[in-house]
Amino acid sequence: MAYTLEQRRREINIVTLWGVVINIVLSIAKLLGGYWGHSQALIADGLHSLSDLISDGMVLFAAKHAGEDADEDHPYGHARFETIATVGLGVLLILVGLGMAYDGMMHLVDDAIIETPARYTLWIAAFSIFSKEALYHYTRIIGKRINSSMLAANAWHHRSDAVSSIIVLIGILGAQMGMPRFDAFAAIVVAVMIIKIGFELGYNSIQELVDTALDPEIVEKIRAKILAHEDVCELHMLRTRRMGQNALVDVHIMVSPRLSVSEGHHISETVERSLIKSFEEINDVTVHIDPEDDELSAQNQGLPTRSELIMTLNHEWSQIPGLTGINDITLHYLSGKICVEASLPLAQLDSLDQAKHLKQLFRKASMRVNGVGEAELSFH
Repeated sequence: MAYTLEQRRREINIVTLWGVVINIVLSIAKLLGGYWGHSQALIADGLHSLSDLISDGMVLFAAKHAGEDADEDHPYGHARFETIATVGLGVLLILVGLGMAYDGMMHLVDDAIIETPARYTLWIAAFSIFSKEALYHYTRIIGKRINSSMLAANAWHHRSDAVSSIIVLIGILGAQMGMPRFDAFAAIVVAVMIIKIGFELGYNSIQELVDTALDPEIVEKIRAKILAHEDVCELHMLRTRRMGQNALVDVHIMVSPRLSVSEGHHISETVERSLIKSFEEINDVTVHIDPEDDELSAQNQGLPTRSELIMTLNHEWSQIPGLTGINDITLHYLSGKICVEASLPLAQLDSLDQAKHLKQLFRKASMRVNGVGEAELSFH
């Protein structure tokens, strides 16, 4: 199912606002519970929950702007607000992981006597684990449904809080069993995992910001879909990139060089509709029509424009009696030369022999013009 910008924004706002409410409750419970229950780990976990509030604010801000329609300043839309927010969330996860790793290492080398936490701090940690894991799954499901990497990043931020609460629970249990530093080893391992997740999320989003192509498998499917069109002879310069949840495609396709402009345009529209219909993530396709392969060299570069050429041709034709009244001139720019096709009214002919003679004179006169490689006169 394809979601509109407004639908995506509504889904993101709902799931994120649930996160805001839960994070506010957890932050207050952990900070107060840790202070009164003598648990430094729970206080640190409360600060971690506060960092989730920051990430929720980033998500709400990005959703508001990413959901806006295209405008004059942003003709491709605002989807990359979401991408930038994902990079920010990835960096935040890395910082949280580094902080947890540092805190764990400090616990390993600290010789200070640690006061045993109150038993009710275990219940606060357990509630945090349950609520944050539930929030992780909820956010992740919605993120997959609407194809939002930003929600995926925020979901992992929720899980990092759940995991840190597990560490707090282990630490509190260890402290009550006479092993106050038992949680430090687990904290370091989990911190490395969180740093890895943050790096992957940030790296993937940065790849999008620098217009990295879609996966090779998808690109090959796009190529095959274009070539399956009966009027497409070949394609080149197939370029793809992501913009938020969408993908953009640019491609040059070769068609028969003698097609009309309107038929070539129709083919390009058919290819565009076919790709958008076949690939859910593709929402913008630009098709460039080529009569020949111009990827390696611009063979027709430097040839005269239509107005320049017609002016010169009319000068040559005006010197030949019988060639006045030429109209319906068609030019084909192919292989570094110009093929000229023109027509004369039948009313100007006296005989069939005159038609043959005029064709010969027309071709000779036209071929004298620089850039012309072929010339054909017809009658109507």
